[in-house]
Amino acid sequence: MNLQNAKKKLRGITSEDLFRIRFVSDPQFSPDGEKVIFVQKTIDDEQEYRSHLFLLTLADGKVKQWTFGKGKDAFPRWSPDGKTIAFLSNRSDKTQIWLLPTDGGEARQLTALKNGVRHPCWSPDGRFLVALTSLGKEETLEEREEQNKKEKEKRKLTPLIVDRLQYKSDAAGFRDDKQDVLIRINVETGEIQALTDGDDEIGSFAISPDSKTVAFIANRSDEPDFTFTRDIFLLDIDSGKTTKITDGKGFFTSLSWSPDGKTLAAIGHELEYLAATLNRVWIFDLAGGEKRALTADWDMHVGDAMVGDMHSDAPSPGLIWDKEGNGMYFLASERGRVNLYHVALDGTITPSVVGDFHLYGLTIHPHQHIAIAAISKPTCIGDLYTVSLHDGKRNKLTNVNKELEDEIDLSEPEAFTYPSRDGWTIQGWLMKPPHLEQGQKVPLIVEIHGGPHAMYGFTFFHEMQVLAGKGYAVLFTNPRGSHGYGQTFVNAVRGDYGGMDYEDIMSGVDYVLEHFDFIDETRLGVTGGSYGGFMTNWIVGHTDRFKAAVTQRSISNWLSFYGVSDIGYFFTEWEVGCNVWEDPERLWHHSPLKYVKNIQTPLLILHSEKDYRCPIEQAEQLFIALKHLKRETKLVRFPEANHDLSRSGPPTLRLERLHHIVGWFEQYLSI
Repeated sequence: MNLQNAKKKLRGITSEDLFRIRFVSDPQFSPDGEKVIFVQKTIDDEQEYRSHLFLLTLADGKVKQWTFGKGKDAFPRWSPDGKTIAFLSNRSDKTQIWLLPTDGGEARQLTALKNGVRHPCWSPDGRFLVALTSLGKEETLEEREEQNKKEKEKRKLTPLIVDRLQYKSDAAGFRDDKQDVLIRINVETGEIQALTDGDDEIGSFAISPDSKTVAFIANRSDEPDFTFTRDIFLLDIDSGKTTKITDGKGFFTSLSWSPDGKTLAAIGHELEYLAATLNRVWIFDLAGGEKRALTADWDMHVGDAMVGDMHSDAPSPGLIWDKEGNGMYFLASERGRVNLYHVALDGTITPSVVGDFHLYGLTIHPHQHIAIAAISKPTCIGDLYTVSLHDGKRNKLTNVNKELEDEIDLSEPEAFTYPSRDGWTIQGWLMKPPHLEQGQKVPLIVEIHGGPHAMYGFTFFHEMQVLAGKGYAVLFTNPRGSHGYGQTFVNAVRGDYGGMDYEDIMSGVDYVLEHFDFIDETRLGVTGGSYGGFMTNWIVGHTDRFKAAVTQRSISNWLSFYGVSDIGYFFTEWEVGCNVWEDPERLWHHSPLKYVKNIQTPLLILHSEKDYRCPIEQAEQLFIALKHLKRETKLVRFPEANHDLSRSGPPTLRLERLHHIVGWFEQYLSI
C-alpha cells in the first residue's frame, strides 16, 4: 500500500526536464581493462550543451569527473600504453585534439589547425595519431585557428558560386572548397603531415596493427555527384602509395583490421535496393584479394537504425574483432531492438547481448569476455552496464539520471503486432498515461518516424513520454519501409509513398481502438517529422478522423523537393521512382500538397530555417495553401536550426518545439 501511494506522488516528465537529463555515451576500456572512460553530456544553466569526460574504476565502481569547464569534451581514446587519453575539445574555439595524462596533470593542446580536427585514432605503436581535418584550395596545415578568428572578423559579404549538384548539406550547410585530408600527428613533437591530398568526404579510416598502413573510405570516382559508392583504399604511410581494394560497386563504412593485419572488415552494401538496402558485414582478404559478405544470408540490418531524441549523436562502435581474431561483434536492428551479435569468419551468427532495449555504445575488455555497453530502455534514459559476452547477463554500473527518474512516473510501452489491410504483420507500441484511472477515456496521439528506413523501438523517447505525462495515449508503429523486419519489408515503401505504408498506420489506429477501451476515438491526433511529416500531411489530406495534427520538417511537394533538398536530386528517384522531367504527374500524385483542399484537420507546421534536407519552402507551400483556403493552421519557424532540431538542436528551441506540440494538442484535443 505504501508503494502504491508513493507511486501516485510521482509526476509525469515535462518538456522542461530536458534541461536536467544527463546523456552518457562512448565508453572506452583502458588497455589493462581496469578502467573505462566515457562521455557525459548535459545542458548547463546558460542552456548550452556541455560534455565532459568521466572515469569509471571497475574494481570499486566509483565514477570520477575528469574534465570540467564550459567546453565540449568528447571522443576519448586511450593510448596503447594507457598513459594518455587523446580527446576532442572546443575549449580553444575550433574542435582540436587534446592530450590528458592518466596519472594526473592538466590536458595539453596537441593541434590548433585552422579548420579543426575530427576522429583521432592512435597508431598501435603509440607514436602518432591519425585524424581528419579539412583544407581549402589555398589553405595549408601551417595555418592556425587564431588566423581563422581574424578572418571571421574582417570577412566581407561575397556571392556563393555554385557549379556542382552537391553544393549543400543539412549537416554542414553550403559547400565551400574545403576537402577532407587525413593527417598524421607526431605525439611527441606535434609535427603534422598530410597523408592524402583531399577528398570530398572520408567516411571512415583505421590503422593497421603494425602501424604501417591506413585503410580509408572515399568516393574518388570521376563524377562523385552522380555516383553514390564509397570505395576502400589502402595507404602506405611511409611511401604514400594508395591502392583501391574495392570495385566501385559498394557503399562501405566502419573499417576494422583483424588482430593479425591480414583481413579488413567493413559494414556496407552494394546499393541493390539503393537507400533501402540492408547493411552487411564484409571481410576483405588483403593477400588474396577476396571479398565476402559474412551476413549475406541473414535478413537483418547491421547497425543502429533506432529513431529517438536522446542518443542520435552517440558514436557508433562499428565492428569490434574478438581477441582471437575469429570474428567480430556488431550491432544489429531487429523488431524495435538494437542488440549485440557476433559473426564468425565462417558466417555463423550468434546473439551476444539481446533483449528489449537499445544498445547504443560498446567497448570490449581487452582480455576477458565482458563488455561495457551503453543501453537505453523506454523507462531508462541511458546508462552503462557491464555485460557478459558468454550469456548476455547485465549489471548496471551507472545511474546518472537517478534524481530525475526517482521523481517521475514514466510510461512503459506495450508492444503488440497487428495485421495490415493486405495481411502483412506490423509491429506497434502503445503508451498509456502514467496516471490512467479505471474507466477513464483519453485522447490518442499517433507518432510516425522519419527515414522512412529507420525504426521505432525499445528506447527512451522524451517527446513521447512528455505526451504520455500530459495524459495522452501514444501509438507508434513501424510501417513497411522500416528497418528491423528484413529486406522485403524495408524496400516495400519505395514507389508507394502514401500507399500501403498509410494503410499500415491506419490499421494500427483501428487495432488499438478495438483492443484498448480507454482510448477516446473522437479525440485523435497525429504527428511526425521528415518522412513522418510527409505521412502526417498525407493522412490529414486523406481522412478527417484526426482532430489535430502537427507536421514537422516535412515534405509536401516532391516536384520542388527534387531541386531544393540536399539529397532531393537522387532521393526523389530512389524513393518515389521518377524525376521531374520523366513523370512529373507521378511526383505530384505522391505530393501531399495535391490534396491540400481536402485538409480539414487543424494543422501546426514546425520547420527549421536551416533545414537543407527538407527545406522550409516545403512548409511554406503547405502553409500558404491552407491559409488561402482559410483552414486552421499555424507555421512556426525555428532560426539557426537544421533537420536535427528535435535530436540535437539548440536546447532552447527544442523546448519551444515541445511547448508548441503540447499546446496544439491541448487546444484541439481538450486535455
